[in-house]
Formats: sequence, C-alpha cells, structure tokens
Amino acid sequence: MIWKNDFNLEILNGLSKNTMVEHLGIEFTKIGENYIIATMPVDNRTVQPMRLLHGGASVTLAETLGSVASAMVVDYNKYHVVGIEINANHLKSATSGMVTGRVEPVKIGGKLHIWNIEIRNESGELVCVSRLTTMVLPNKS
Repeated sequence: MIWKNDFNLEILNGLSKNTMVEHLGIEFTKIGENYIIATMPVDNRTVQPMRLLHGGASVTLAETLGSVASAMVVDYNKYHVVGIEINANHLKSATSGMVTGRVEPVKIGGKLHIWNIEIRNESGELVCVSRLTTMVLPNKS
C-alpha cells in the first residue's frame, strides 16, 4: 500500500464539507492499494447549458482525486501538496447518472507527484482522462 496516512472514507468525505467538493456532490467511495475512487452526479450542479457534463466539473473531480492522493502519500506533519498543472481530454459526453473517477500514481517523487485520473460513466465508458502534477512543499514552522 502506498498510503502513508491513516485516512479513511469517512475522513476524506468529512474534509469535503463546506467546499466545492461537497457542493458538486463528489463522494469518495473506495481506497485501494494504490488508487482512490470517487463519484460525482451528472445533475444541475455539474452540467453546462446544453445539459452535458461540464468539462470544468470533470477537471474538479480529477484534481480533487489527485490532490487527495498526493496528500495521502506524504507525512502531513512535515509537508503539504499543491497542484501545479492539470490537463484533461474530454472523450465522451455524459448527460445523467453518475460518473466515477479513479486516480493512480504515475510517479511519486520527493518533490513532484504525477497522477493519472480516468473518469467513466455508468456504462464504464471513458468520459475523461486527466493528468495532475502536484508539488510537495514543507510546512512552515
């Protein structure tokens, strides 16, 4: 297992209270050996005017997953992480139901982490692929 912190689903979902994550209905659903899964509804909070899943909502789900994963592999008493670059390719539209994002590491270094995030619709079709780079910074004393 790559996770250094004892976060669980209750803690992750609790940290999302009163944030954009909660507002968009993102919910962490599974922590695996080297991955985390979260869901997000395709509803009035996450669609654009044509009633398609908004690309920005997909990017929010991706960055949320990658940032949380990055935070879970550092000693949070000594370090914190910040996102420094994200990209996303929107491959298929979604108009209803839930989308599910899964994050896995590409590289976990001492100063940079790179994460791959795949977002799929309820049929398992790939809706979006994203890559997030985070930087590890020391906490201020």
